[in-house]
Amino acid sequence: MNSYSNNTKNNIQMKKQDYHTSITVDATAHEAFNCINRVTKWWTENLEGSSQKLNDEFTVRFDDVHVSKQKLVELIPDKKVVWLVTDSKLNFIKDKQEWINTKISFEISTQNDKTKIHFTHIGLVPEIECFDACSNAWSQYINGSLLKLISTGKGRPTKKENKTKDKSKIVKK
Repeated sequence: MNSYSNNTKNNIQMKKQDYHTSITVDATAHEAFNCINRVTKWWTENLEGSSQKLNDEFTVRFDDVHVSKQKLVELIPDKKVVWLVTDSKLNFIKDKQEWINTKISFEISTQNDKTKIHFTHIGLVPEIECFDACSNAWSQYINGSLLKLISTGKGRPTKKENKTKDKSKIVKK
């Protein structure tokens, strides 16, 4: 029984260690929600698929470094967006599939005429190899690019790759 209790305690602690960050913007929840779903305007222009409706799937590519496929598994207009990572290839670490079955969550709330976005990458914890690099990248994309997109209408996504590159590295299922 102690083993079960310790495992439960460890699981609760692990959840608290998921990477998270929050931004507060002078925009409506509706505007923030729409910007989150315009992935090519704040994360990467290298996207195939769609990120607008429940069960949509999209693949993002960051050159040869990172390719991942996300499925939109929860969508509550103006309140929440959740992606499940269904496939992943992180070429800069030993376990290239660390992101598989992690979730990327955006929770939107309104406080004092401002909108707060609470971002969490569930499963991106300090114990995994990509935590430092991935959390630093998320910080730049959320606190920089997404914030700028919502505030000014122009984010700073990773730019579109040269179309002549080999596309055989796309994660397919």
